[in-house]
Amino acid sequence: MKTRLLLLMLLAAAATTSAQITTPPSGDNQKSYVTQMIGLVSTTITYSSPDVHGANGEDRKGHIWGELVHYGFVDQGFGPSKAAPWRAGANENTTIKFSHDVLVGGQPLKAGTYGLFLALSKEGPSQWIFSKNSSSWGSYFYSESEDALRVPATLEDGPYTEWLTYNFDDRQLKSAHAYLAWENKRIGFKIEVPNVLELYVDKMRGELNGSEAGFDYKNLAAAARFCAQNNVALDQGLQWADLSISMPYIGRKDFESLSSKAMVLNAMNKTTEADAVMADAVRLPGVSVQEVHEYGRSLLAAKRTDKALEVFQLNKKLHPDDKFTTYVGLARAYTALDDKKNAIKNWETAIKNIPESQKANIAFYEGELKKLKG
Repeated sequence: MKTRLLLLMLLAAAATTSAQITTPPSGDNQKSYVTQMIGLVSTTITYSSPDVHGANGEDRKGHIWGELVHYGFVDQGFGPSKAAPWRAGANENTTIKFSHDVLVGGQPLKAGTYGLFLALSKEGPSQWIFSKNSSSWGSYFYSESEDALRVPATLEDGPYTEWLTYNFDDRQLKSAHAYLAWENKRIGFKIEVPNVLELYVDKMRGELNGSEAGFDYKNLAAAARFCAQNNVALDQGLQWADLSISMPYIGRKDFESLSSKAMVLNAMNKTTEADAVMADAVRLPGVSVQEVHEYGRSLLAAKRTDKALEVFQLNKKLHPDDKFTTYVGLARAYTALDDKKNAIKNWETAIKNIPESQKANIAFYEGELKKLKG
């Protein structure tokens, strides 16, 4: 009697919970996802991917856009929504997740996960819809009141794509273009991270303040150079540069740390202060001929030719045994000053003393000399 009662209770529980086993997705629309990084910011699109020929092999070419993918907002005959856009995929909601705040189509959108829908237009721009509802099935429960953002888009011709696919192209430092491709069309939207460099600075700040990375002066100098090279957070960069030089037990006054500080000062248009730091740096014991040479070349790139010549002359004085690099530097400086006589003289000396490690480049050096003589 007790066994029979227990069996009846189990059957009743099963009837109410309707537990399900795992089976292949409806319509064989396999789940897919794609993630793209823009600097430290990740964008992930999760979707189900139908194919043009359908689960039973039926050919739906020419019947995708405007038919299977309906125009505008329609009553799908199920659920509370009487004006639903396309689910931009199949089965469950297509979703898009941003790890940080971004701009989509030039408009701000907070970090988070959104339902992604598409209102296709027969004429004029279509609309991508980013909904705060990311957990409902398809677009049967879509409500305009839950829209977080709408972005206009244009349906364009594209290469044939059998399976509905999301991807990213035009990947830049601060942006990427997300797009959906299916059959012979594609449509997308631009994602931007205007503060991508500031996010890196924030990441570095956390690493330098809260981990072993902050106990290595080279990391502090590298962070300072990042700020200088990207013209971002220069005050913070200068602080890191100073710490790399003089922080107790950690800082070191060498060419790397001093030149990093000079880079930041130059980025801040404090040229006189930067020159003073580098005047100290190039005279430190153990500074190599190549380090001084690269400093001179950076001055040439900045169109500070007279200063560059001064540095190349100092390099020759500091490293009298070098008969190649010092003369290459002088040749470059005199060429920039249009002093052909001295440029030719120094190129000839450099080529005459070319080391084995540079012989692969001899044609270039001889070409520079030939241009001057010509």
